[in-house]
Amino acid sequence: MHKIVLCLLFFVQPVLSSDDAPPSAAHDQGRVITETPEILPWAQRTPVVNRLLQDRLDNLLPLLMRETGIDMWLVINREYNEDPVYLTMVPEPAFAARRTTMLVLFDRGEDKGVERLTVSRYPIGGVYQAQWQGGTIDSQWQRLGEVIAERNPKRIGINTSRHWPIADGLTQALHQRLLEVLTPELKNRLESAEELAVRWLETRTEAELEIYPQIVAIARSVVAEAFSNKVITPGITTTDDVAAFIRQRFSDLGLPIWFHPTVNVQRPSTNKDTSSPFFGTSGTIYRGDVLHTDVGITYLRLNTDTQEMGYVLKYGEKEVPEGLKRALAVGNRWQDILTDQFRTDRTGNEILAATREKADSEGILCSVYTHPLGFFGHAPGPTIGMWDNQGPTPIRGSWKLQPNTAYAIEGNVKVKVPEWNNQYVQIKLEQDAVFDGSHVFFMGGRQTRWHIVY
Repeated sequence: MHKIVLCLLFFVQPVLSSDDAPPSAAHDQGRVITETPEILPWAQRTPVVNRLLQDRLDNLLPLLMRETGIDMWLVINREYNEDPVYLTMVPEPAFAARRTTMLVLFDRGEDKGVERLTVSRYPIGGVYQAQWQGGTIDSQWQRLGEVIAERNPKRIGINTSRHWPIADGLTQALHQRLLEVLTPELKNRLESAEELAVRWLETRTEAELEIYPQIVAIARSVVAEAFSNKVITPGITTTDDVAAFIRQRFSDLGLPIWFHPTVNVQRPSTNKDTSSPFFGTSGTIYRGDVLHTDVGITYLRLNTDTQEMGYVLKYGEKEVPEGLKRALAVGNRWQDILTDQFRTDRTGNEILAATREKADSEGILCSVYTHPLGFFGHAPGPTIGMWDNQGPTPIRGSWKLQPNTAYAIEGNVKVKVPEWNNQYVQIKLEQDAVFDGSHVFFMGGRQTRWHIVY
């Protein structure tokens, strides 16, 4: 992790942490993104992705297989119905499985390492050694059974899971075919590879973490562009217009999105009731409006998930009202409280409970719904609250926090604004961060100042 720490410390100013929490590098990592970082053309992305994959297969996979005790991992899928794990294990250019594609990963021990095999009609980029030269589908399955028997593994992991969708990629039909080509003894060695699949997908390598901050900065730069006078003309531009700009901008940059961007506004209500927070609406953007967006992109197989806030100045205003500045500061304080609770082997539910207890003690009205990031925007790993459940989350909330994992630090705070007759504003923030085992770093910085439309 030394390289990523050096890379990210550029954004960090040392601060003493509160209470007995470990010192968190999350504090004071505000960063304004003024220009979109360089984005590789398509032809130059393939070598980068494949270098990252080779590193994962060579160095990370053996460690995780031994950590979970699985000495053979089977990833079997068919075109049009790919296993979620599959595309994270094969080199570019890969858009799908071809016919029936079988990957066999066999750990021969620390001296010989993990053998990477494929029993498939087509080669897989030189990363996997072919074990079948083609023929009928029956002969393919027969050969798979032989490959497994020849190696005589003790524990055979297959992607079946009741609780983790990403670890449930082996279809019932393929499972049945697998059983037909195994001896009774080998059938008894089959088990769910869900722990291995989750660890594979949630763990970020040092090489990935070198480039991840740049990817996050790209996403944040487009938000800054969208929440500016380049895009917004008060009284004319709508929230849908801004969302369409964001989507088109990412398309122009050659960056896929994994969900459609959302944009909404908040403004003080004429209703005298100040007891209920105002959650935002869509429509035309006017002066005095608070803006919010939620965007997510995919670049070099890694995903971002970003929410930031903007403000449209009224006539006569030269800066954001003090009440809104304070509200954003409360949001940043909530982020610090949350990231201060990150500890290796602490569960998502434990982090949530500790965060809410500390926030409550400081009088902060918050909601926490933080999730892992990586090959998926909503990636596997410890769930830390959900927008519709601020209590313990079964299974995923019980997953323990591990080093070298990335998260969308997501949630909101509700703060009364004096300039709004003490009505609530909801500060909805989502900033991407990495936990290195001791500290949390915001990748690409975090929002500590309002985007302003003049």
